[in-house]
Amino acid sequence: MSNLIQKLSSRGMRTPLDRSPWLIRSFLFVWLFVVIAPLLVLVAYSFFDSRNFMMVYEPTLKTWEGIFTSGRFEVTVRTLRIAMTVTLIELLLAFPSALWLAKGNCTKTTRAVVLALLTIPFFLDQSSRIIVWRGILDENGLINHVLMMLHIVQSPIKGLLYTEAAVHFGMVISYFPMMVLPVYMAMSVIDDTLISAAADLGATPARIVADIILPLSLPGVLAGVVFTLGPALASWVEPNLLGGGFVNMLSNSVDSAYGALRYPVVAALSSFVVLMIGIIFAVLMFVTRRFADLSMSFRSLQS
Repeated sequence: MSNLIQKLSSRGMRTPLDRSPWLIRSFLFVWLFVVIAPLLVLVAYSFFDSRNFMMVYEPTLKTWEGIFTSGRFEVTVRTLRIAMTVTLIELLLAFPSALWLAKGNCTKTTRAVVLALLTIPFFLDQSSRIIVWRGILDENGLINHVLMMLHIVQSPIKGLLYTEAAVHFGMVISYFPMMVLPVYMAMSVIDDTLISAAADLGATPARIVADIILPLSLPGVLAGVVFTLGPALASWVEPNLLGGGFVNMLSNSVDSAYGALRYPVVAALSSFVVLMIGIIFAVLMFVTRRFADLSMSFRSLQS
């Protein structure tokens, strides 16, 4: 009996994918057809031009040159700056929140309630969630009304709405669940015996977080960064509703180009967003490898 157990453990438990390798091939084929092929077509369209609302299928770099020589480059830099700032703020807020949910002294009921509240935004339209803040941040909104009623200010505070700060605020609220949930999932599968052993050996809470929890939760952190940075780069609702047309981002340029039937410009701007996400993710992978072994982190999640 013991020999049989040793043989089974040495071979490892076979999964349905091991018994049916055609499932992986089918998934890869569908993935290439549904995701990769449209991206390649998008990139190809960016090297064409449009004249008189008609596509001109002649290879040219005119569209890409227009991105860097026109005002769209300034919009691109602003979009990248806002998206990366929002992602950093989300990470600083989400990591301690996920740590408290996964390893903190919260009850199961509290954890269930918080996780349920974090999933509620996924069932609501983003525009309906953001437009509420216009009535709160406006000069005649709730915040100014309360401050004036308490005699804290004598006149309404200007600048709460239609500014970059308002856009940052709306994006942080919108994308917080996308950051905190992957980090929480990665932390929740970390073996508690590792933390207990480190504490028994005299490690401080800060040392435990830095040497155990942070390296093992890196897959969740990277997933949260991707899930937050991608939508932030392509954000459209927050700049329009909270920026009021004063904070233009790439989504506004894409929308205006699409309205003018300039499809090569739309393709170039969209391809540029995908390229930026790929570069940022590659930089993150390179940086994290200097501090932790990602392969070990992923293996710990599988075990």
